[in-house]
Amino acid sequence: MIITRTPFRIPLGGGGTDLPSYYSKYGGFIFSAAIDKYMFISINQPIVDDLIRIKYSKSETVSSVGEVQHEIVREALRYLGFQNGIEVTSMADVPAGTGLGSSGAYTIGLLNGLHTLKRDSLPLQELAEEACRIEIDILKKPIGKHDQYIAAFGGLTCLEIRNDGSVKVCNGQISQSIIEELEKNILLFFTGISRDANEILSSQSKAAGDEDSRVVDTLHRIKEIGYQIKEALKQGNLAKFGYLLDKHWQTKKNLSGKVSDAQIDRLYEKAKENGALGGKIMGAGGGGFFMFYCEEHRNRLRRAMAEEGLREMRYRFDFEGSKVLINFFNPRNGWSSYQEISQIASRESESYSYL
Repeated sequence: MIITRTPFRIPLGGGGTDLPSYYSKYGGFIFSAAIDKYMFISINQPIVDDLIRIKYSKSETVSSVGEVQHEIVREALRYLGFQNGIEVTSMADVPAGTGLGSSGAYTIGLLNGLHTLKRDSLPLQELAEEACRIEIDILKKPIGKHDQYIAAFGGLTCLEIRNDGSVKVCNGQISQSIIEELEKNILLFFTGISRDANEILSSQSKAAGDEDSRVVDTLHRIKEIGYQIKEALKQGNLAKFGYLLDKHWQTKKNLSGKVSDAQIDRLYEKAKENGALGGKIMGAGGGGFFMFYCEEHRNRLRRAMAEEGLREMRYRFDFEGSKVLINFFNPRNGWSSYQEISQIASRESESYSYL
C-alpha cells in the first residue's frame, strides 16, 4: 500500500494570472502558501482480482480504465499506462469547492502515488507539469498552474509563468519571524458555501482570451499587487500586506459579478469593522473560505465571524509539499496487512487537525 499526503494552499497574490489565456500573452505571477490541511490518497493493488476500485464521495468498481467515471483518476491511469488491478481511495481535511485547491492537490497526490507504485522517481517540476497536462490539456479544465505547483512544492512559493507556459519556481524569501507572524495574523473562516469554480474561471478565461479590456486590465493590476505583496512580506511590512490584500479583493471583484455577492460583501465589511486590515475569498470566489489579515483584535474578529455562523480553521504552513507517507511492502507476503498500515498511518497523523 502507498499513501501520499498533499497540501492545500492559500493564495497570497497574483491569483488568476496563471490562466493560459492570460499568461500566454502577458506572463503570470503567483505568490502562494501551502498549509497543513491535506489530501490523502491511498493506492493498493488487489490480490484476488484485476478490478479497478475508486473510492471518494462515490464508490466505483469497474473492469477497465475507460469505465472509470472519476475523470482525474481515469486520465491519470491512462497517462501512466495502468489497465486494471488497482484501488484508489481518497480522504481530505476539507471538502471540495472551498477555494483551497483540492483538485490540484488530488491530481498531484494521485500521480505521486502512481509513480511510486511504478518505482519512478519524478522531480517535483515534472510532477506538477504532468498534473497540469492532465487537468488543462487533456480534461480541458478552465484552470491555471497555481494549484498543481504549490501542491507539489509546498512552502511560501512564487511562480513566474512565462508566455510559453514554462514555470520558474522560487522561494518567497520570507524570514522565519515573519512566517510566524503570518500564521498568527492570517485567519481562515469557512463560509459554509461550497461551489464549482469552473463557471467563474471559464468566463474569466474567455474574457481574457477575447482581450476584454476590463478583465485584462484587472489581471494586470492583480499581478502588480502580487509583486507588491511579495516585496512587503520580504521587507517585513505586514501592515502593508494587509492593506494590499484589501486592494487585491476590491480589484478582483471587477473580474466577474460572481466573485462576490451582497452577503459576502456584508461579511467582508463586518470583518474590517472588527479588526481585519484586508482579506479575500479563496480561489475563484463565490464561496468557500474567507482569509483575513488581522494584527490586533483577532479575538474580536473571531467572535464577529462566529456570530455570523462562520467556523474558523486553524492551520500552520506546510514546507514539505506532496510526499509519500507510506510505501510499505512485505517481501514475504506482498502488501502489509490492513492492521499494520492502520498502525503506521495512525502514528503519522497524530498531529493533524481537522475541520
